[in-house]
Amino acid sequence: MLLLSGCVYRMAVQQGNYLDARQVMQVKEGMTRAQIRFLLGTPMLPDAFNRDRWDYLYTLNLGDGSAVTRQRLTVYFEDDKVSRIENAGAPTEVPADTGAAPASPATPNPPATPGT
Repeated sequence: MLLLSGCVYRMAVQQGNYLDARQVMQVKEGMTRAQIRFLLGTPMLPDAFNRDRWDYLYTLNLGDGSAVTRQRLTVYFEDDKVSRIENAGAPTEVPADTGAAPASPATPNPPATPGT
């Protein structure tokens, strides 16, 4: 019997709301729900029992068992404004090589008009 267990490919699995450091650093107390939703998107895990708590969860499992990355950013609201932020693993430092704003996609040159 031939055993092929070593040849099984396990792909990386990403789940949840991926947040980058630029997004996380912009979250401030006093922001409205609409501002948070615009900045971070819809929370992955809305709390059914507490509408004033939004959890943004992200997990990356590389598949080979070498590493599992877990991030959690919890935003608490009071009177529809951010009252508290809990960060457990979400990035807060922008890497030096990506500190510049992302470049906008190149736009093609407009077609030449006859007679110019």
